[in-house]
Amino acid sequence: MKRQRNTKIVATLGPSSSSYERIRALHEAGADVFRLNMSHGSHDEIAERHRIIRQVEADLNSPITILADLQGPKLRVGTFAGNSELLEEGASFRLDLDEADGDASRVRLPHPEIFAALKPGSMLLVNDGKIRLKVEKCGPDFADCTVVIGGEISNRKGVNVPDVVLPLAALSEKDRKDLAFVCDLGVDWLALSFVQRAEDVAEARLLARGRAAIIAKIEKPAALKSFDDILAASDGIMVARGDLGVELPVHSVPPVQKRLIRACRAAAKPVIVATQMLESMIESPMPTRAEVSDVATAIYEGADAVMLSAESAAGKYPVEAVTTMNNVAISVECDSNYHQILDASRHIERRTVADGIVLAARNLAETADVKAICCFTHSGTTAALVSRERPRVPVVALTPLISTARRLCLYWGVTCATTGEVDRFKMAVVNAARAARQLGIAESKDSIIVTAGVPFNQSGTTNILRVAPCEERLIFSIEPG
Repeated sequence: MKRQRNTKIVATLGPSSSSYERIRALHEAGADVFRLNMSHGSHDEIAERHRIIRQVEADLNSPITILADLQGPKLRVGTFAGNSELLEEGASFRLDLDEADGDASRVRLPHPEIFAALKPGSMLLVNDGKIRLKVEKCGPDFADCTVVIGGEISNRKGVNVPDVVLPLAALSEKDRKDLAFVCDLGVDWLALSFVQRAEDVAEARLLARGRAAIIAKIEKPAALKSFDDILAASDGIMVARGDLGVELPVHSVPPVQKRLIRACRAAAKPVIVATQMLESMIESPMPTRAEVSDVATAIYEGADAVMLSAESAAGKYPVEAVTTMNNVAISVECDSNYHQILDASRHIERRTVADGIVLAARNLAETADVKAICCFTHSGTTAALVSRERPRVPVVALTPLISTARRLCLYWGVTCATTGEVDRFKMAVVNAARAARQLGIAESKDSIIVTAGVPFNQSGTTNILRVAPCEERLIFSIEPG
């Protein structure tokens, strides 16, 4: 399915979007990637959603990416005798390991690893940062704090610790079970929560055993400090602005978003911008102007994908939310400034033959009358490199592997098609021309660019670029091999 835009849309599935009819409608409205949130839903529910997505994929003959988002460790306070208490600014408040119900002076924090990492002066954020506690004194089983920002604290509210690296693995026991389950199902990408260091990604990759690519969610200040290493260890990045906006000053999130997008693009790795993009559409059929501007900003910055969370999972208007995001992307990409902005932000080190091939493909596409860049790829590397260049013509990835096609659907501008194995370049050109015509990208009178690697069916061998006609009679008469 060829979209009218290059930026991809990720839609989270949930109670509002679980039926075949609704999931198909979301895909037809513009959802390229479906997110399965492992924080919600049983394994049976997740398996059923996965089955329906694959049925929609088969019925529409359109590869669809499935992203499983692992929950990560959840840090929460215990319970209160009266279910909640009001903390006054300037008051003292203790967190400890005592199992007794809390009151206005203390509550249980059942995470000794937090106490082990705290230092006097550390900040603890409760309930998405609505309550802020400053640590005055701490030990292996307690933290005496001053309430910096007060408010109501209630049972099992979440706790963030922004200014220390916690001695916690990114994968909880639940995450390990979920990871094994979704990899057996056959998801294409895993999103890893609570990433603090590159070793967290390495652990997930070891458990995935090549069955799914790994996206690191950047949601903690510690991840920003180690971002270069995390990016190198990951297959993609998610800018998880919700937790970032809690643990960082909220005004610092937009510059972080811009920096991460540019770094991912330079590395030819996809980046998703997530959280509260069209939040008001959970309840309203229309977004706010600020939300539309927020989505547009991520697209102008060159993000590979923008994501809907509760809007499509639990909102009243999931299809309308996808349609809105689709329309915003089309509008932005039709703006004459769009490619100028992308070109100005192109800072890429090119060191390999493949880098040179895809750069030449983009330059040819912008100077010659060609309708598409068609990439033959086994691993997806060639298509990822072409996507990084943000060319002004469609990118068609042709691969014999449905797993590669599904994974590439997350990348900016890439339309995927499966094809048979080829052993001659002439047949690669024929298949590329057929795909371009079938997708409605080109006609017989048009020309396309074809990139491939010889020998065929080996990763990392991109070494051929050819401008070829879409008319098969001409291909057979002029194409060598």
